[in-house]
Amino acid sequence: MNEPAPAYKILVIEDDAAISRVLSLELAHEGYEVETARDGLEGLEKALKEPDLVILDLMLPRMDGLEVCRRVRAKSSVPIIMLTAKDRVPDRVEGLDLGADDYLTKPFATPELLARVRARLRERHPHANVIAYRDVVMDRDRREVTRAGRAIALTAKEYALLEYLLLHRNKVHTRDELFNGVWGSDFLGDSNLIDVYIRYLRGKIDDGFDEKLISTVRGVGYTIRD
Repeated sequence: MNEPAPAYKILVIEDDAAISRVLSLELAHEGYEVETARDGLEGLEKALKEPDLVILDLMLPRMDGLEVCRRVRAKSSVPIIMLTAKDRVPDRVEGLDLGADDYLTKPFATPELLARVRARLRERHPHANVIAYRDVVMDRDRREVTRAGRAIALTAKEYALLEYLLLHRNKVHTRDELFNGVWGSDFLGDSNLIDVYIRYLRGKIDDGFDEKLISTVRGVGYTIRD
């Protein structure tokens, strides 16, 4: 039996509360365990406890990002993605010279940051972006799903719904939670759509297999349990 994919821990060292919150929510939605620090000294202390990846702002109180990077790299090989301002090219170069693995300029697109996180984690953990649960394997880079070695063809929304359930196993999700998590809060539609897509997904991922993965909790919603 395959073990569930580990929840990789990402440390966000960012003093801007709004940016830190957005990053935390986006990373948590992707299935990562997220820890935050609001200044360089706190960030350094947490970075030396060996998270799987560090997102490090350049301009920080108490200790700037360059010094944090230098001190972390002296003791750890943890991947570091540095966040910098557009007009600070020398600092970006110095950050890379001090051992940062990558950098992004502010403002940045969240999908690009998530792609860089996946890339750095793949280098450190070759199977970081594969979810393996029982006999189901979801390769998130190739967007391929197999069960018991059999390829399962899913539509974009079926894939997103299965991904959400796999990333948030053991929690019973209401229809509204699944609707917001997969379609987004801005989508104008009926949360009963979830029942339709659960039926579609079960027809592909459960039919023909003795063990059923998706469970219904009457009066509440749906879940995948370990």
